[in-house]
Amino acid sequence: MNYMITTKQLTKKYKSFVAVNNVSLNIRKGSIYGFLGPNGAGKSTTMKMLLGLTAPTKGSFTIDGKQFPNDRLSILKEVGSFIESPSFYANLTGRENLDIIRRILGLPRDSVTDALELVGLSEFGGRLAKKYSLGMKQRLGLAGALLGRPPVLILDEPTNGLDPSGIHEIRNLIKSLPGLYDCTVLISSHMLSEIELMADDIGILNHGRLLFEGSLDELRKNALQSGFAADHLEDMFLSMVDKDNAGRKRRAKL
Repeated sequence: MNYMITTKQLTKKYKSFVAVNNVSLNIRKGSIYGFLGPNGAGKSTTMKMLLGLTAPTKGSFTIDGKQFPNDRLSILKEVGSFIESPSFYANLTGRENLDIIRRILGLPRDSVTDALELVGLSEFGGRLAKKYSLGMKQRLGLAGALLGRPPVLILDEPTNGLDPSGIHEIRNLIKSLPGLYDCTVLISSHMLSEIELMADDIGILNHGRLLFEGSLDELRKNALQSGFAADHLEDMFLSMVDKDNAGRKRRAKL
């Protein structure tokens, strides 16, 4: 199988605290991979390692055949990222904000126009960022991630703070991206109903450990075999995390 992102025993420790514990991911090329876990599970730390924002304590990862840390700069050029609520220069237009990122990345001028078109902001590119609605700011953040059409997108809570209409818009946009230009999307969100509508594959993290990785159908089979409800992703997710937490408590008492 053709994987765009693989990690091998990826680990991050902060003194005695293990934030990410021997996580091995296999993310298929051209897929949308929903990365799930409770607060503090290690999702954001894993994403930051993939983006080169924090160094792994142990383990390795490969993105598009390039190995970290040897190919660190090459990896960064292939990854577009959106980490929660992006910040912009309020007194610059949306287009001017994107142009700053474009120049840093050394991309051609038309990449800004292309990114604005991808997220449906073409007619608002000349508007000051401070006059953008929250949904428009999220779209502008996605446009920044999409500059140059990178083969990999890493999105951390891209629908954070949006109303239902904004969530619907962003979900449909993300869902369309692999088909539009054959990118691979790693997305983290607490909105499990949205992930269920978008994702091809699921990874579930708890206390830094990977509890499950596979398709939604495989997750349903796993849930049914374990005697869990399998109607909705939220039910399966909560059952799996609760079972792991209960096991941790039992082991802690021994």
